[in-house]
Formats: sequence, C-alpha cells, structure tokens
Amino acid sequence: MSGLSGAENSAVIVLKRAVELDESSRFQESLVCYQEGINLLLQVLKGTKDEKKKSHYRQKISDYMDRAEQIKRHLEQEKEEGKYHNQIKIAENATGFSYDNLFKPYLNETLTEVWVEDPYIRQVHQLYNFLRFCEMLLKGPCKVKTIHLLTTKDEENGKSQQINALNEIKESLKNYGLTLEISFSSSIHDREIRFNSGWVIKIGRGLDYFKKTEGRFSVGYCDFDLRPCHETTVDVFHNKHTKKT
Repeated sequence: MSGLSGAENSAVIVLKRAVELDESSRFQESLVCYQEGINLLLQVLKGTKDEKKKSHYRQKISDYMDRAEQIKRHLEQEKEEGKYHNQIKIAENATGFSYDNLFKPYLNETLTEVWVEDPYIRQVHQLYNFLRFCEMLLKGPCKVKTIHLLTTKDEENGKSQQINALNEIKESLKNYGLTLEISFSSSIHDREIRFNSGWVIKIGRGLDYFKKTEGRFSVGYCDFDLRPCHETTVDVFHNKHTKKT
C-alpha cells in the first residue's frame, strides 16, 4: 500500500505542476508534466482494487489525456505555422533550473544533432558547464550523435587551458559514440542552441547562468537544481527546418 500511496502522491505533485504551467501558457513544459502524471496515475489504477476508486482514476486519466491532446494539437499547429515561442524568465537567485530541467521538454528520440553557439566557453567553470550540457544529452531519451560547438578563442592567459579542456571533452565523448566538432570565431556575440528536431533555445547568458556557491561544501555545489541562478531570459522557438550552418 505504501508504494501505491507514493505513486498517487507523485502523480498529484506532477499534475499540479502541469496545470500551473498550462495556466501560465508554458504548454510544451505542461505537456511533459501531463504525460508523466498520466503514467503515474495508470500505475495507481493498476494497483487499485476498489471499483469506486478505479472509476475515479479512469475519469481523471481521461480528463488529463483530453487536455494533453488539446495542447499537443495546439503546439503542432504553432510549429507548423512557425509561430511557436515560449519565454521563460529566470529570476535572480532562482533555483530549479538545472540543464536537465530546462531542456527536458525539448529532448526526444528524434534529436540526433545539436549546434551550440556561445562565445563564453573559455573559463574553467564555463568549460564545466559545457561538459555538463553534453552529459545531459547523453542521459536523455535523445540519440545525439554530433554536437557542433562554435565559441571564441581565449587569447589571454587561459588559451592552452581552453584548447586542452575542449579536446579532452571531445575524446571523452568519443567513448559514447558522440562526435564533438569545435570551431572558433572572433565575431560571434549571440548565444543560441539549435536541435535538428527544430527547437531553438536562446538563453540571455548562454550556458553560464549559474551563480558561484559560497563554498565547495555548500548546498548547490553538486546538485544544480539547488544552485542559485543569475537573472536571465530563455526564449524557445521552433523552426520546421533548422539551419545547419
């Protein structure tokens, strides 16, 4: 019974979040939460013997599935018409915006190639951010085979450090069947991440939106969902044909 109540409790939390996102017009994120919540309710339904409760859960599942389908159709229409735009505002010192959480709604099995344009993949913490982003792609449901990085060269005291770190990331990713192509440009200023599934994510601060923790043994040092953020804006678009250059 404890497992059942645990699943039910998890479903309530996830579906409550789905409704909040839905009401805030953050439809892509709400769809992911609806789908997760529905799967949890289906688990609860399987373990329920009481017919009255079964009927209640079936109705709830049906209602949430109907709403999820409506959102799905709405999103598909917006994508088809090239009108999709979602803006996420990350407040100063906000938490809960790890790469896993931020990018999760846009990762699926159709994603195989990623382009990252960010002029600031140079300092040690920025290089770690990029590595963390790559690790997130490896763990996701996507089947990424190639990541293209376009950044600027560190022409000051960390030049060899940047090159060595990026080459180490490149070699490490090879062990997972993933190719990292590295290019440099002295003229890029915009920060943009593109997926060949059509998603375009523009973060005002690029991947470098996490604050430094008070110490190496402070909460948030390891778990980036607990890491305070700098204020920034995330704009998400969908292009039917994502450019490759």
